[in-house]
Amino acid sequence: MYQLLDAYESVYQLLERGGDVLLVIMAVIFVMWTLILERFLFLRYGFPTLAQRVVARWEGRPERRSWEAHEIRSGMVAEARMLLTNHLDLIKALVAISPLCGLLGTVTGMMEVFDVMSLVGTGSARNMASGISKATIPTMAGMVGALTGVFFITILDRQTKARTEKLSESLTFDH
Repeated sequence: MYQLLDAYESVYQLLERGGDVLLVIMAVIFVMWTLILERFLFLRYGFPTLAQRVVARWEGRPERRSWEAHEIRSGMVAEARMLLTNHLDLIKALVAISPLCGLLGTVTGMMEVFDVMSLVGTGSARNMASGISKATIPTMAGMVGALTGVFFITILDRQTKARTEKLSESLTFDH
């Protein structure tokens, strides 16, 4: 129980030192990770069922060699691709927004440092420390969020392309 309270206290102190922008970054990263996890769950559990239904629908067609059948096959693959790529553009946007929010934290923190410098001069490092931490902590948080997002969006892109290609190959023209 004490470890949980210590962890809560540490997070609270980090949020206090990082300023209000850190809350925005935290929200962006939370939404990004929620969408990333949803995509991985879909790839693991939802897509195999969808692929089976698409293959069964294709195999159930009496005719699979005509131009019309080829177009229907292309439509089935495109529909599956749309379901696979759902939310990927939003995740990419959140990955791009994350360091920009960190930059916003840098600017607001440096403005606080300049305000302190204009009031008390450069001799009081203790007074400037709050602004410096409000400048560096959001920058770090935004970059960490963006880096993890880039890593996992790359994995998701590769998985999406591989699964689409595998589904396309499984829809044969023989009959």
